[in-house]
Amino acid sequence: MNRSACLIFNPVAGQGDPEQELIQIRTLLESEIDLDIYVTTEEIGADQLARAAVERGVDAIIASGGDGTLSAAATAVVDTDIPFGIISRGTANAFATALRIPDTIEAACQTILQGLTKNVDVAYCNGQPMVLLAGIGFEAETVEKADREAKKRFGIMAYILAGIQQLRELESFDVEIETEDKIIKTTASAVTVANAAPPTSVLAQGPAGIVYDDGLLDLTIVAPANKAGAIAATYHLFQTASSGSAAERDDIGYLRTKQVKITTDPPQKVVLDGEMVGTTPIEVICIPEGLKIFVPSVEEIELAEKLEGLPNLVVELKNPVGE
Repeated sequence: MNRSACLIFNPVAGQGDPEQELIQIRTLLESEIDLDIYVTTEEIGADQLARAAVERGVDAIIASGGDGTLSAAATAVVDTDIPFGIISRGTANAFATALRIPDTIEAACQTILQGLTKNVDVAYCNGQPMVLLAGIGFEAETVEKADREAKKRFGIMAYILAGIQQLRELESFDVEIETEDKIIKTTASAVTVANAAPPTSVLAQGPAGIVYDDGLLDLTIVAPANKAGAIAATYHLFQTASSGSAAERDDIGYLRTKQVKITTDPPQKVVLDGEMVGTTPIEVICIPEGLKIFVPSVEEIELAEKLEGLPNLVVELKNPVGE
């Protein structure tokens, strides 16, 4: 007997042909999974559809769309033990990258068909579920500037262009960060609280690698003295994200904590999992292993060997021991 799942599909996500993409998903999944398909509209979002599916008691929920769709649907599944499938079709695909899920339709569907799951951390930010991160200040302003029209025209470049534009208007603010054991006061241009974040979320990359199943939040504080410092700090974070090492600049701070309360003066805009949600203050609490997701059966391992192309190469395979 086939498994069943509710598929929540956003037809306006990404830059592909949604009709063809839905046909592809159905072709790949429906041989083994009975799909109950719901399409998001301007009036009915992925969160509402996912909540209704949870109330119906579905076996699994699969969401297909951009980061906003995936995050919205995931919030309804938090603490339910219902497996959550991710098929990314957005501009940035930060959600899939952060949780190490393939971001092509075919590979994502294969991941779901394999049926392996893993529990990952989530968080609550001012009572709203958070899977990826909350950005305060610079990051929130950048996301606000990268509107839907720009993302459709320029793709991931929309975020970069918005970031460059935002650098011109860089402003600092006073911030108070309260954790379980300390209160930190400083001046910053951006504060990011990450549960999970891909390397492309540069302003979240203070610690050496964001760990999404350690029961902790990763905070990064970026406090450049001027625009030149902001560019240098951002580039440094890009480098450390690429290498998996921790930031080493005086104007970048970071820490890990189970929960945090952040107050700013003046109040700053806040972006939560890619969506604008208001202004500071915010309170974020980590929920260890709060979301069950479908994961690939084998984590991709980078090849540790490359011999082809060496001059006069001879490779002789030895017999296994005992033969």
